[in-house]
Amino acid sequence: MNSSTKMNPIQSNSQSSAPDRRLARIADIECGSARKLMLIAGPCVMESRDLTLEIAHRLQEISAQENLPLVFKASFDKANRTSVQSFRGVGIRDGLQILGDVKQTLDIPVTTDIHLPEQAAPVAEVCDLLQIPAFLARQTDLLMAAAETGRAVNVKKPQFAAPWDMRNVVDKLKMGECANVLLCERGTSFGYGRLINDMRAIPQMQELGVPVVFDATHSVQEPGGLGTSTGGHREMVEPLARAAVAAGADALFFETHPAPDNSPSDGPNMVPLDQFGALVRRIRVIREAVESLDVID
Repeated sequence: MNSSTKMNPIQSNSQSSAPDRRLARIADIECGSARKLMLIAGPCVMESRDLTLEIAHRLQEISAQENLPLVFKASFDKANRTSVQSFRGVGIRDGLQILGDVKQTLDIPVTTDIHLPEQAAPVAEVCDLLQIPAFLARQTDLLMAAAETGRAVNVKKPQFAAPWDMRNVVDKLKMGECANVLLCERGTSFGYGRLINDMRAIPQMQELGVPVVFDATHSVQEPGGLGTSTGGHREMVEPLARAAVAAGADALFFETHPAPDNSPSDGPNMVPLDQFGALVRRIRVIREAVESLDVID
């Protein structure tokens, strides 16, 4: 028997009886089947309280204008920076204080990354959604700690993993009694320092019965592309986001900043904040066209 006869990963891992209803709840937002496109957006890393609140306030305005639900995202620590000399963030204590201020002041759900199991419980006291970075998606102790908090969990698919590999991630979280699981597509390694997006990953991971987020900004990264920092091509963010919405993504993830080129982390990938509203408006039009297809036999 040759290898192609032995196993076709897409077919062998496809669930013909997969649930039609995929749903996750983040605070009072429902993400998934027959729900509005959800936005997860914010700066890559927190630099200060004032700047974080400024970005969050503008994103809240855009969310209201476009009638799309928003979860605000910002990292207190970027533990996987390319260089040891790179800025990592404000730390967990100050970061959670800032996220708490965003949540209380603007009344919007918030999310951030966790890197260690012991971070899960304190972060869950503030955040409505816990995010697992792509490089850590297979860390069982981290996943179980996140599940035990009772919060929703968004896991980024590793650059080295196939969509069907994420079945094991979902199983681990469900075993930990996590009721609200999301998976996130953010590109696959293609040679050295390059990522490529296979939009088939969106419906394939949806077949696991969970909503799928598309990370439009990390998908345009060139990891380590600037030597001691990550490069990227922000002009490709919108084309990829459009394609993901056309492919049926349940949510979109963006990083944005008032002056991306001055940001201490992921500047080449982030959308300028003053351009973000128009981008979301164009994406919403595509989403409405996709939704209209559901009434066509």
